[in-house]
Amino acid sequence: MPEQTARTLEPRWPSVVALMSIGFLYYALPPKLSLGPDWLVLVLVGILSIPALISHYYGSWRISHVLGYVMNSVVTLGVGISLGLLISRLPSHSETPSQLLRAAAMLWVCNILVFACWYWRLDAGGPHQRALRRSHTDGAFLFPQMVLDPELRKEMGEDQWRPAFVDYLFLAFNTSTAFSPTDVPVLSRWAKTLMMIQAAISLATIALLAARAVNIL
Repeated sequence: MPEQTARTLEPRWPSVVALMSIGFLYYALPPKLSLGPDWLVLVLVGILSIPALISHYYGSWRISHVLGYVMNSVVTLGVGISLGLLISRLPSHSETPSQLLRAAAMLWVCNILVFACWYWRLDAGGPHQRALRRSHTDGAFLFPQMVLDPELRKEMGEDQWRPAFVDYLFLAFNTSTAFSPTDVPVLSRWAKTLMMIQAAISLATIALLAARAVNIL
């Protein structure tokens, strides 16, 4: 395998694990909160991840890129539908308090993972384009390493630093908990839009669903 391929293959695994985790969480939701079979999202992600990883391994970046977008879209649609179904069923008290709490917690985690995948895939042209650059100096997010003095970055061994999936996961986690990017300012309008959507979903999940469930207990 070419050196460049070996260097850019590793970052794909965390995103696949995140997408599969969303599939498992979706499968564990109450059956009435999923549109279609509860295993559908998990199976689709599993099927699509195989050709995506194979095409990436052999350097077919375009195919891998398209399949990645399809997987992200599948899980986003699934989570969005489940959240909508849960909110719509609140007035009827169809779910028990324990089911409501469990569903709210699962959807909150799914929300973090979904947006972490989108940030990772969209920032600075995507993971492949970021890996081709010597270091990360431009993008939709201003990570702390990007504002360090070049000499200081070199002394710290961060002169070739680029964000990995965990950096975007941390960003998504902060957005869902603090409703702000904390130490990572947002520079791009599309990123600001996505973060507003994520924060709104998280607020609806925590404030509306979880709080209601606690009151019922």
